[in-house]
Amino acid sequence: MLQKYFIAFFLFGSVLSAQQKDTLQIKNGIDKPSILSLHHFGIFSSRINQNFKIAPPKKTTFSIDYSSGNTFHPFLETYLPKDPLVREELSNTLWNFRNFNFIDQETTPADYMNIVVDAVIKEFRLNFEIPLNNKNELNVSLRSYLITKGKLPFSFFTSDESIEWFHSNIAGGEDPYGRRYYGLNQVNFKYTDRYNNVLEFHNNDFFISGIEFNHFYYPSFLFNSTKNIHINFGSHLGLNTSKYNPSIDLGISANGIKKIIFKNNDELNIGIGLSALRKNVINFKDVVDLGNNPFLASAEADIEYTTYTKNKNYHSLGIDYQLQSRYNKLEEADYYKLIGKWEEIKGGWHHGTSTLYKTLSAWTFIYTYGRPNYKLSLYLKEDFLVNNAPDLQTGISLKVPISL
Repeated sequence: MLQKYFIAFFLFGSVLSAQQKDTLQIKNGIDKPSILSLHHFGIFSSRINQNFKIAPPKKTTFSIDYSSGNTFHPFLETYLPKDPLVREELSNTLWNFRNFNFIDQETTPADYMNIVVDAVIKEFRLNFEIPLNNKNELNVSLRSYLITKGKLPFSFFTSDESIEWFHSNIAGGEDPYGRRYYGLNQVNFKYTDRYNNVLEFHNNDFFISGIEFNHFYYPSFLFNSTKNIHINFGSHLGLNTSKYNPSIDLGISANGIKKIIFKNNDELNIGIGLSALRKNVINFKDVVDLGNNPFLASAEADIEYTTYTKNKNYHSLGIDYQLQSRYNKLEEADYYKLIGKWEEIKGGWHHGTSTLYKTLSAWTFIYTYGRPNYKLSLYLKEDFLVNNAPDLQTGISLKVPISL
């Protein structure tokens, strides 16, 4: 039912844009909607979306972003021994051959976690870009999520059926990661952290995860005009509102954009961005342990080609590559013991825990159609390392100017 309301709201936004008299700044650096991954831990924090605009917008703009991502992690148990001698012994053994008496907490005390994530996560994000002056901008973003089975046709690309059809007929083989073994179109989303806090969702659970305030400063340098290079700096505050992570995050970012204009007025824009976020600077009450690495650092590179039509509208194609630091402290990977159905599920049975100790990466392919009174973007995001964080993600964004 919630999906129908959001689809109706999206269509209403399309009609509104057609009636809008105001106009957008037709091309302002790289067009990039929110393409943050729908990671099953990340959705509870206020991660930073790199900004590749070259100036504040001329008018206040509103955008609505809709994303859908398929994540699958079979049930997995994790033991983290507390004894330094046991840790040292396990660190000298390959992780998949480690063993210790994890049942007896008196002789071998250990922290314990378990996780299972099988769902299509959908994000609905509302954004306002507010120009403060010709060098400063305030961005306000409200993010919310819906946990679903991902049935067709509402999750055409990210459904279990679509992904397993691709595996069976194009690449990957028959059921390489166990989706069919556990059953398609399931919601099984439960995580117990090392402090015995439990996070759990069921089909069609909806929650508002937080609101973000992002300030961007666009300084003026000589090379802005001589080299067509532009830089902006961001400061970020996130208020997380879910019952599992009521907290405040703080972050900073820096972004650079190189603009190349060809003789036919086509454009090539190249962007590079870096950011760092300190999670849970303030906790309002006890929170679920969503990774004991307090910092999330990210790096992003984007290249976009734009061609204009005779009517001065434009089409843009972009390729974006993202890196994000690990959620858990790396040293724990030296001694953790993982227990899952490795005999039944040959690939990825351990990803529910092991990927929390790895740098995450993803490629995103973005298409934007721009007109003076709206911009429409579509994207496809793929985790080529198949870490299921998530595996496949798609999204659509509509941006229109508004008068305040």
